[in-house]
Amino acid sequence: MPFLSIADIVTPLPDGCRALEDRWPWPKPLPDAHWVGLQFDRERLSGDEAAAHGIDVPSAIQQAAPKRRAEFLAGRLCAQEASRRLTGTSWIPGIAESKAPLWPQGLVGSITHSGSLAAALVASTHRYQGVGLDAEAVMSLQRGERLAPQILTPRERNWLATLPLEQRGAFVTQVFSLKESLFKALFPLAGVRFYFQDAELDEWNPESWQVRLRLLKALSPTWPSGRHIQGQYTFLNGYLLSVIALPR
Repeated sequence: MPFLSIADIVTPLPDGCRALEDRWPWPKPLPDAHWVGLQFDRERLSGDEAAAHGIDVPSAIQQAAPKRRAEFLAGRLCAQEASRRLTGTSWIPGIAESKAPLWPQGLVGSITHSGSLAAALVASTHRYQGVGLDAEAVMSLQRGERLAPQILTPRERNWLATLPLEQRGAFVTQVFSLKESLFKALFPLAGVRFYFQDAELDEWNPESWQVRLRLLKALSPTWPSGRHIQGQYTFLNGYLLSVIALPR
């Protein structure tokens, strides 16, 4: 599926937004799912334009810094357009008590933003229990090595040590992003918070851009320790994008 041009979007985008022009970025398409990404300028995009697009802004966001309001609006615009592409109706998620997006019946989804990129993935509950999407700017070697002890399990750190120096920042970013996507997909189902050391990369083939993760903590009877979960990642315009889709 190609990315949208501004002319493809039913409601004109606010000033400060421009659409990415590309195709589905991951190697394996997800049926009954749509992904939309927007590039936006945090300095030019104002959260004050949300009402014109039918987007309710919670009071906590209204009182936040302008850049945070811009992120919220850009992410909701992506969700609105992705849901329209999937269902024919523009849905805008609310906010659950956990602060996660609250999707209407029949849909699951995920929203992310990093730097000048915002994106949303929306999918049908007929096919998926949950989905997680995350975008991250690729870490430098120095930052990756500094954060590796917090993000990587001992097995993942051993993997890191085998890589050339120029690949290590990207590897830490990849693992970080996949675990963020995993949390977004699983937390609404399990209702249990878990952290970076509670899951690890189990299989990784850099040539396939697909991975397998393994839970190291039991979250529920349905999601026991040792459960394997598939994921994908890719690089786009300096960002690493990861996605986790949990089939029904």
